[in-house]
Amino acid sequence: MPKLNKLKEFYNKYYKFLLFIPAIILILSLLQLGYSYYNTGDFIQKDITLTGGTSITVFSEQRIDLENLRNFLSSRLSDFNLKELSDFRSGRQKAIIVESPREASELKPLLEEFLGYELNSENSSIESTGSALGESFYRQLRLAIIISFVLMAVVVFIIFRTFAPSFAVVISAFADIMMTIAFVNILEIKLSSAGITAILMLIGYSVDSDIMLTTRLLKRRESTNKKLWEAFKTGITMTLTSIFALTVTLFITQTFSEILKQIFTVLIIGLSFDILNTWITNASILKWYLESKK
Repeated sequence: MPKLNKLKEFYNKYYKFLLFIPAIILILSLLQLGYSYYNTGDFIQKDITLTGGTSITVFSEQRIDLENLRNFLSSRLSDFNLKELSDFRSGRQKAIIVESPREASELKPLLEEFLGYELNSENSSIESTGSALGESFYRQLRLAIIISFVLMAVVVFIIFRTFAPSFAVVISAFADIMMTIAFVNILEIKLSSAGITAILMLIGYSVDSDIMLTTRLLKRRESTNKKLWEAFKTGITMTLTSIFALTVTLFITQTFSEILKQIFTVLIIGLSFDILNTWITNASILKWYLESKK
């Protein structure tokens, strides 16, 4: 295939320069995270499961106009979030969810004023999370991510016992996480505990393809270009299959499960960045390393 051969020739010629692409994106991602920390005191936007607050789910036979409700609450609350749950088959609204750092005693009367009727156990449900509990849970999840990443790096260095290949795997996984969090911030997605869990899962996803690539290039005796191309065919098939499956599942679940929606969204974003970091960052560093050894 002439086009494929031209692509291979282009990569072989300019693979060192291609490293500037993920490097620039990583720098921009770190700047975004720094900007977020400077303005909010944290690297991510957190929902009430991590900050504490009240979540009220309203079940209604009649459709509730979200835009009118948003305008109504905006005149009375400074911080809130609206979500809609719908039936997958019909698209009919099943419920709305209102989240706010305010107490239930403040939020419930506002909703009753807008709806024109009293909220009770039959037409609504109320969940409250204390700020101390939410912050404690967030600290534990953040610590879990750091420990998981450190242990992953240690295992990688033990497996390959060479700095350059091990560094390539670790920096690719690090870039996946940083780019994903920065992009989630740009989309203004408030991460819940489910979103943090998805980032933990992303560490495993990203390292999987990186280790497969590194193992094939270091252990086999064929030419570097041949090994790289065979690894690319296997790895890109794995990643694209995962992205396709997650996208289909996201389409099915997004109307009735906010938890699954956030998990699948974070994973799709992360795996998309993983293509860039595995097949440019990791692959180019490994190719550079192997050719310098020759």
